[in-house]
Amino acid sequence: MENYIVSARKYRPSTFESVVGQRALTTTLKNAIATDKLAHAYLFCGPRGVGKTTCARIFAKTINCMSPTEEGEACNHCESCTAFNEQRSYNIHELDAASNNSVDDIRQLVDQVRIPPQIGKYKVYIIDEVHMLSASAFNAFLKTLEEPPRHAIFILATTEKHKILPTILSRCQIYDFNRISVEDIVAHLEYVAAKEGVTAEPEGLNVIALKADGGMRDALSIFDQVVSFTGGHITYQSVIENLNVLDYEYYFRLTDHFLENKVSDALLLFNEVLNKGFEGSHFITGLSSHMRDLLVSKDPATLPLLEVGASIRQRYQAQAQKCPLPFLYKAMKLCNDCDLNYRVSKNKRLLVELTLIQVAQLTAEGDDAAGGLGPKPAIKPLFNQPAAAQPQAGPTRQQAQPAPAQSVQAPKPATPSAQPAARQETTAQSASIKDMLMGQKQEEKKIPILKKSDLGVSIKRPHTTAEEKKQPVAAPATPSTPMPDEDYIFNERDINYYWQEYAGRMPQEQTAIAKRMQNMHLTLLNDTTFEAVVDNEIVAKEFTGMIPVIQEYLRKRLRNRKVTMTVRISAPTEKVRAYGRVEKFQMMAQKNQALLQLKDEFGLELYS
Repeated sequence: MENYIVSARKYRPSTFESVVGQRALTTTLKNAIATDKLAHAYLFCGPRGVGKTTCARIFAKTINCMSPTEEGEACNHCESCTAFNEQRSYNIHELDAASNNSVDDIRQLVDQVRIPPQIGKYKVYIIDEVHMLSASAFNAFLKTLEEPPRHAIFILATTEKHKILPTILSRCQIYDFNRISVEDIVAHLEYVAAKEGVTAEPEGLNVIALKADGGMRDALSIFDQVVSFTGGHITYQSVIENLNVLDYEYYFRLTDHFLENKVSDALLLFNEVLNKGFEGSHFITGLSSHMRDLLVSKDPATLPLLEVGASIRQRYQAQAQKCPLPFLYKAMKLCNDCDLNYRVSKNKRLLVELTLIQVAQLTAEGDDAAGGLGPKPAIKPLFNQPAAAQPQAGPTRQQAQPAPAQSVQAPKPATPSAQPAARQETTAQSASIKDMLMGQKQEEKKIPILKKSDLGVSIKRPHTTAEEKKQPVAAPATPSTPMPDEDYIFNERDINYYWQEYAGRMPQEQTAIAKRMQNMHLTLLNDTTFEAVVDNEIVAKEFTGMIPVIQEYLRKRLRNRKVTMTVRISAPTEKVRAYGRVEKFQMMAQKNQALLQLKDEFGLELYS
């Protein structure tokens, strides 16, 4: 039984002409060989599976060929080409830098470079994955790489060019290999399928090419896998089933649901996708790509950017005509935002479902289709609810009460002459009722009551309402509350609360005095006079100058026109500075000895 060889090895290119998707690089190398302008060091860099090592081998084989063809290719008949094809050539040495990355390996290579070739002109050293060399190995290789013997040529290959030292890059001719296009991969897969006697649908090969992501080796490996699964007959359905790829059909159906604003159908379709084992991230990434493909299908000039099969291309063109451009712009933005937030989201399914709901409502009636590209972060009601009877605006008290039993009979309509008198009577009654209610309110005792949320306000950051935050920051704005006819009663806690409020609203240039005010505790001397105690004469003068402004603020906040502020300098034995943590605990322990027992039992420590 003949040994099976995978397609990636069996159909590996042996000439520059057979290299797929790298026409510019192969032409450059052929011209350099034809004009005998060879560099002593080359660097081939690019993604995996795009032909770096293959081109290095073809280049090494061609420069040692004794009778090259007119096209600049190796003849495959001379002794050098025969030795290369039979893998017994001593002129070509391959080194895997991933497993030979030490200084000793490079020194051994440098010793071999000194030996001239026995057949041919050059000895070629191909170092694969060169970025895996250690820094010491790079340094040991520098001198030889810069000035090698005349018969030595180095070809370095890597997938991570940024990891190579700049001193190495400056000594090499750099060739950047590109990803192979989908069309080139599909064409090569069709060639391999014809050679192997495999029937394949173009749509199925297109899915394989997309899955390979620009690498021919990956494409051939996937091709072998699908051939084994299908038994030699590759179809689109068998490819997506074997590779676990989401079908285009799902996205076409989902887009139809979006255009018809069918939110429920879109959510059910997403649930069907999840039940088949697909991840939400793959689904939303595919949806983003689908919206992008619809966008490029909208204009014939961008149609070449659509990398799909011929039959799928027609479906994209047909559906793109149904999609308005603002819808595609906004849908792409929503899907891209969902993709960005997917990894950090705690409820990933809900994130995708919210995105589907928003996209499905983009074309709903009432949206401004031409109003910008950014979607509005709003979700409309999903289900139609029965309209509830709305009450009339401003119902009177008499309308809200049920009619008495004796007034079932409808009253007779009033004559035109009697209607003005009735209106005057009704107006007079309303005015008398209003005066009575106002009189009852004036008789009530006017005592300000603090909310529960205000009781826990921090002294350092007092709570401010939304109206207060809108006021200018330059100076604490005095509330526009009119002064009442009767003064309100307040206590020491009230005066300290509004004192802290005033301090928290002071401008930034008065931060020092505001901090001092926040650390002070006012004492109420009588019903309307309070005292602020400071520790030196300079601060006392500053607070004395602020008395009129502070008094006006506190009078309006406390609704008392008799609020009076006094300033006093503390006595030498009086403590007015802020207490530390240890001092606070000591004061609390003097009032309650159980705190010391609690501290000892749990082994607590105090930090100042």
